Amino acid sequence: MRKNIVAGNWKMNMTYQDGLALVSEITNMVADETLAANVEVVIAPPAPFLHSIGKLLAEGGRIHLGAQNCHQKESGAFTGEVSAKQLQSVGVEYVILGHSERRQYFHEDDELLSQKLKAVLAAGLKPIFCIGETLETREADETFDFLAAQLKNGLFHLSNEEFDQVVIAYEPIWAIGTGKTATSAQAQEVHAFIREQIARAYDAEAALNTTILYGGSANAQNAKELFGQPDVDGGLIGGASLKSRDFTEIIKSF
Repeated sequence: MRKNIVAGNWKMNMTYQDGLALVSEITNMVADETLAANVEVVIAPPAPFLHSIGKLLAEGGRIHLGAQNCHQKESGAFTGEVSAKQLQSVGVEYVILGHSERRQYFHEDDELLSQKLKAVLAAGLKPIFCIGETLETREADETFDFLAAQLKNGLFHLSNEEFDQVVIAYEPIWAIGTGKTATSAQAQEVHAFIREQIARAYDAEAALNTTILYGGSANAQNAKELFGQPDVDGGLIGGASLKSRDFTEIIKSF
């Protein structure tokens, strides 16, 4: 049975001190609130904070540690980069890959992301693999062709056993940081399409068991309706994950 996941992507926000304070607030709220047993919570802070925040999360025992990116090589002369093995050594469990900002600003393509996927899986970590279309693609009525290509080129080279470890995040790029949000019906339509593509590439069981998150400006106000859709299994949360009460309310939406 697939998991429901709420993952907070802090991006390049927070000082170290602010991050520690935020995690303390979230862990205390999660401990105090009545949350559904089938919801897994992940926090992905900036890389310099991972070890300390991981220790705080381990003490609370209910929230998992994620990273925002990793390098495709296990080690070597790659100044400023962090490997999946290094992430694993400080307690990271999930790694976000292929986020629209990584694709746009750092020109990460399907070939590179395939290498990163292999590295993450080899380190025993779980990738949260992001796909999504721009406003131009949607307005040109090319959303489904575009997403099918991202899935085929980025993910569907994995074996069945490898694919079982993957979480997919659908992030409509046109709804990130713009104030626009896909309606719950739009989100469900795309998530159902993704599940259909998985069934074609693998089998019906793989499609049924794959967690697919919505990553387009979900917030405390719309999360319950979004998560109520049959093929939406949670969210990859950006700005709202930087506010303890908002993030906790999103978690409680289940």
